[in-house]
Amino acid sequence: MIKRIYINILFLIALTYSLNGQDKIYVDAFADPESKSLTIKQTLIYENKSNDTLKEIYLNDWNNSYSTKTTPLAKRFEEEFSTKFHLAKNEQRGFTAITSLKDLDGNELKFTNLKAHPDVVKVTLLKAINPGESYHLNLMYNLVLPDATFTDYGFTRNKNFELKYWYLTPTVYDGKWHYYSNKDLNDLFVPKADIELKITHPKNYKVTSELDTYNIGLTDDKQFQITYLRGNDRVDTYMSINRFPRYSFVQTDDFVVLSNINEKGLAPADKAILTDKITRFLTNNLGDYPHKQLLVSEIEYNKNPLYGLNQLPNFLRPFPKEFQYELKLLKTALKKYIDNTLLLNPRKEHWLGEGIQIYFLIKYVEEYYPDMKLLGTLANIWGIRSFHAADLDFNFQYFLYSMEIARKNRDQPIATSKDSLIKFNANIAGKYKAGVGLNYLDEFADDINLMQSITKFLTAYSTKAVSLNDFELFLKKETKKDIDWFFTDFVNTRKKIDFKIKRVTTTEDSIKVTIKNKRDNKMPVSLFKLKNDSVIGKRWVENIKGTKTITIPKDSTEKFVLDYHNIIPEFNQRDNYKAVDGSFLNNKPLQFRLFKDIEDPNYNQVFFMPLVEFNNIYDGLTLGTKVYNKTILRKRLNYRFSPQYATRSKALTGSASIFYTHNLEDQNLFDITYGVGVGYQSFAQDAFFTSLTPTVSFTFRDDKDFRADRRDQISARYVSINRELGEDATITLDEPDYGVFNLRYTRANPGIINYSRFNADFQLADQFSKLSVNYEFRRLTKGNRNFNFRFFAGLFLRNDSDPTSDFFSFALDRPTDYLFDLNYLGRSEAAGLFSQQIIIAEGGFKSMLDTPFANQWMTTANFSTSIWRYIQAYGDVGFVKNKFEIANFVYDSGIRLNLVEDYFELYFPLYSNLGWEIAQPNYGERIRFVITVDPQVLLGLFRRKWY
Repeated sequence: MIKRIYINILFLIALTYSLNGQDKIYVDAFADPESKSLTIKQTLIYENKSNDTLKEIYLNDWNNSYSTKTTPLAKRFEEEFSTKFHLAKNEQRGFTAITSLKDLDGNELKFTNLKAHPDVVKVTLLKAINPGESYHLNLMYNLVLPDATFTDYGFTRNKNFELKYWYLTPTVYDGKWHYYSNKDLNDLFVPKADIELKITHPKNYKVTSELDTYNIGLTDDKQFQITYLRGNDRVDTYMSINRFPRYSFVQTDDFVVLSNINEKGLAPADKAILTDKITRFLTNNLGDYPHKQLLVSEIEYNKNPLYGLNQLPNFLRPFPKEFQYELKLLKTALKKYIDNTLLLNPRKEHWLGEGIQIYFLIKYVEEYYPDMKLLGTLANIWGIRSFHAADLDFNFQYFLYSMEIARKNRDQPIATSKDSLIKFNANIAGKYKAGVGLNYLDEFADDINLMQSITKFLTAYSTKAVSLNDFELFLKKETKKDIDWFFTDFVNTRKKIDFKIKRVTTTEDSIKVTIKNKRDNKMPVSLFKLKNDSVIGKRWVENIKGTKTITIPKDSTEKFVLDYHNIIPEFNQRDNYKAVDGSFLNNKPLQFRLFKDIEDPNYNQVFFMPLVEFNNIYDGLTLGTKVYNKTILRKRLNYRFSPQYATRSKALTGSASIFYTHNLEDQNLFDITYGVGVGYQSFAQDAFFTSLTPTVSFTFRDDKDFRADRRDQISARYVSINRELGEDATITLDEPDYGVFNLRYTRANPGIINYSRFNADFQLADQFSKLSVNYEFRRLTKGNRNFNFRFFAGLFLRNDSDPTSDFFSFALDRPTDYLFDLNYLGRSEAAGLFSQQIIIAEGGFKSMLDTPFANQWMTTANFSTSIWRYIQAYGDVGFVKNKFEIANFVYDSGIRLNLVEDYFELYFPLYSNLGWEIAQPNYGERIRFVITVDPQVLLGLFRRKWY
């Protein structure tokens, strides 16, 4: 009892003064697992370190970001196509209830949550804070924690507390207040503070934190345990209050590592040895860690994992368990080490800390695992080792992932605010590009050791306020090389790096090499001289505007290569080779490979892939091969030839295409694609069609906001169809062969909560011309009710087709698909299971009514809404108008099982123009289904979260 009173007195004494401009925070928290809440008494001593007089203070209250479905955090979940927060029950969300906020004299202070930032509290002061003065705030509030299922932080299913950014903290002021909302980016920006925590919790729980634990006691009634912690110069106080903590404690020569990162099959002694190896590397390269303990958690690793093959299940993972554990621990420890020492703005200046993290990961593998391959042990397996991917080093993945997004024209400047990055750039590509960029800078600035320079910088600014400008000025003082290009072009723009050896000419005593910079930037490139595929010389070429010719003495050089060791993240490496004798084959020989591979810039590659497909019920199983040039990374020019043999129709079928894509940067029109496709397939029994389709499309996006889902597209194509019937054909052709010019405009906003899509379609052919519009709207309401609405209207401007045929007519429930756009399993089936497949197009009806087509005009509206979870009620209404007939009013209704929207759905008709369908014979034949089996379409479910 006396000891506990003494400790509390020490807390109070510590709060009566502050150290040299240092904020102080004292938190007295009671953790209650039954109400998943924390009751907090807090004292905050805020020091005005600016030259301004402050009349208010802004506090971060990120626990309150879970309070409603309309907070910035909730909208972030929506943007990444997650409904877990929106569909959650109210009691699963968290919030903060501030019950008292007073100054040192006990005066109540006015406070309010900002409208645009409900997780930021504005406190109006009774007395202004002059420069150098401190202000005491005494707060009392309750934290009701969110379920940890949303972000991994909060209250877990096992009734544990995983706490990050939990208590109220001041925002940073340096002439303006730097506050922003929680968006699950783990990037709270706070000034460093001296922190004292007193945590009262049930006795069967243990507190784990990297703060120093200096006492553990019991309450007076012996019912609860009290854990006392403190730390100086802190910005992060992640804490776990856990009934069964799995943290290991490793005392190294440098500092203590607390970790619950695990690797199956690795003994504790081995983990300790690897941990000590990592702490030595961190201390040697990042400077002395300013705190006694470094805590790295499984949660932190899972939020920033090793992407790629490392994420395969253990029994498939191609890396040794020691290597796997080592890199997991190293990557997480690097981030924590840098975040706790380099006090940058983690939202606005994130690229530097992330780049240093990846840069040192690269250096660590180069030092300790120089022979580790990208594919790990798979690189040694027969068959796989013939792939170019098997030749690549482990560190190549950083180039590969950063270039993946650049080739898709969705890369963003790495200096972009973190909340403005698309998920793939924020989690993967941006970090990797920053790390690869520092490695590029390291190779270029060969008059310094960049690792040592970074170590000096981290040591000089450890736990001090720092900015990106400080880093730039520091490096420029270190090297005599001109490195402006790195900060102006590489960091702050999305300008690509793309060089080409344009020509090589020889004279009696010299060789002239002309290098072309295909992009508008000032970035340098390395030029290598090769003989017998061995490097015999290297130099850096700078300031290439357009083209630049360099002259070197004539020697035994056989080939010139740009960036021979793939250090530079260059957009296109396929034109980096030029033979001195000018021979095409000497430049890049032709190479044939089985299956798609990572492109090898040394060769002109052609790939073959066996094809085994189920094309449709008429062709059945098709066997063949695909000849193509597409690699793992997207190319601008893509061709494909796919001859196949259909086992059911016993015919040779197949397709071919060639397309070219222009990627336009820094404007709304970002993609122009044109090309031509041809195909030969069956569309009924012993009936085949040949298609020829030249096409061009223009795609637009919001170039200022890459996270905006809206896309606009204008496409034009000409579809030429020629059909032929065999002796065993079961259908007749009512219409001659045809060609259709199709012009289409589409605007899509494919959100998970609010979805809309509009398209206008014009078609012109010899027999007809027609115009149609389609609008679809979906909304998930705050009450978790799905509401879907779709409207279609189609009008023939001219229709000279056969009046007895509905081949070109608007369809009420099953379009004839004369343009062969829709993925029917049985295109010409009028009965049986495949005839029940429905693709929501044109009329969008689900019942098969007596007026299924319209050869003059049609308007329909389709509705559906939730009944319970994925069970919905649907209804369709419309008018169908045929020539020389009055317009027919049509309707149907029923139950929809919306298992996966647009991918797998079932429709059960109930009542329509036909009456009660559920009571009529053969009801099973009236049930309709939506199914998508195209792997590329299914991958869209994954891609939409990342791109």
